[in-house]
Amino acid sequence: MLKSDIKSIYSWAWAFALACPVLFSIPVLVEFAQHVVEMQGGMYTSPKGAAAFAADPLRTQFGFAKVVALLLPGYWLTRFVLFGDDAAAARRIEWPAAGLWSVIFALGAGQAYWGLFGSPWSQLLGIADEIVAGAINASLSLAGGVLGIYLMAWGVAWAVGNAAIGPLQSIRIMHGSFWRTVVLIIAGTLPLMAVHYALGYAAIHFGGAAFDWALMAVDSVVTGFLALTVAGSSVAAVRHAAEKSDSSLLPGKRDG
Repeated sequence: MLKSDIKSIYSWAWAFALACPVLFSIPVLVEFAQHVVEMQGGMYTSPKGAAAFAADPLRTQFGFAKVVALLLPGYWLTRFVLFGDDAAAARRIEWPAAGLWSVIFALGAGQAYWGLFGSPWSQLLGIADEIVAGAINASLSLAGGVLGIYLMAWGVAWAVGNAAIGPLQSIRIMHGSFWRTVVLIIAGTLPLMAVHYALGYAAIHFGGAAFDWALMAVDSVVTGFLALTVAGSSVAAVRHAAEKSDSSLLPGKRDG
């Protein structure tokens, strides 16, 4: 069953990209826009160029736009899968689903904004010791990741308009499926993330401008698929957890 879910994550991504090419292209184009900024800033000319441009404000701003774009398949792909590979359902701005999921989207975008532009919690708490500060920041990051897994059913259910599943119900549904969810997240993220970083490394260390542009075009498509497999990991994990807990993710059906 686990192997089947991992296979489904990638088959869903491919099926969605073919069924909804315009939606699929949105994260791809935003990623490529960031690469245009990086290329113009000399990020891929050399390792020194990469280090010098990595924290450039314009790149960071485009990075935030990219993260926001990568959140969108959380609505599209979830609906595509849970409504039976229905491209029309994926594209439809439907109420109350769109309104409910906008809350999830806002929380994700806010978290991303804080991560890119906000101050570390240790700094806000006035902790100057680097070791203690590092431990606090790492602990809070880990706690946030764990909580995110338990709240995963909340986001999936609200994408299809099921307001009956909120944060507390999500925790109940995901209870007992934590480590399986971790495996699915790794399986849906790590392979394409490795390709993403490998393409960036190759662009920095090898070839000229034409080669780099080609790599960045490929990387943009890879990132588009990565957005889908990350969303698919959540759907696969929550679907299994919901079945295990005898809960319905779709609206209008009894939960538990």
